[in-house]
Parts: sequence; structure tokens; C-alpha cells
Amino acid sequence: MAKPKRSNVAQIRIPFRDVDMNGQMFLASYISHAEAVLAGFWSMRPELDDEPLYVAAKVSCTLHRPLAYDEEAIFTATVDKIGLRSVGFIISVDAKADRAAEVELTWQARGRESGEPVALPEETRDWLYSFLD
Repeated sequence: MAKPKRSNVAQIRIPFRDVDMNGQMFLASYISHAEAVLAGFWSMRPELDDEPLYVAAKVSCTLHRPLAYDEEAIFTATVDKIGLRSVGFIISVDAKADRAAEVELTWQARGRESGEPVALPEETRDWLYSFLD
């Protein structure tokens, strides 16, 4: 991945390993790159001593047009929904002037010891709200 412009944006050139025999990017690769961008964004959150674990509860990808080998794409992570125990993200994938895809990820907060759903920490919730329009 290329150096991001901001913590929630990454520009990549589609590598050969991510395309099928027709030269189109595998659906799983959209999700993989989206998760990498989201990890960079998430690393900017406030550090907490008693932070819960965050577990993927939902992952989906809407493909508008397939990306091709060596094509440049910009992946942008945004906060979509903030719930009591979960947070939803949309990672948009743009190439040239087109929206190529959108990856939706929902993470659920879980207790480190119990593994049961827990409320999002207030500090994390406040940080997330700063990204909503």
C-alpha cells in the first residue's frame, strides 16, 4: 500500500495477486484492502486501559465496477453508524472519476474476558462522533 494522505485514506495500485484470470480484482481483495485502511484509521483512536475487543459482526461489498490489474484506486474509510455496542464503517473505493465499490464493516464491542457484547467506551464514542457529518 502507498503512503496514506490521511489516516483514513490510502491510494493503491491493484497488484497482480489480487486479480483473476480475466484481470478483474477478486471480491475478497476489496475487503482485505478496506480492512487495512480501516486499521490505519482505527489506530488513531484514543488509547484506553480497559478497551474492549472489536469483532467483525458484518462485512459486505457492493461492486459498482470491477477494478483491473495495475489500476489506481483510492480507499476512504468513514464512520457510518454508531450504536450502543457497535460501530459501522463504509470504505469507499474510487478509481478515476468512478465509484468502483463500497465495503461495509460493522464491528461489535466485546468484553475481553467474557466475550459478551459491551457498550462502546465513551471516549471512543466521542472520537467516532467527530467523524460524522
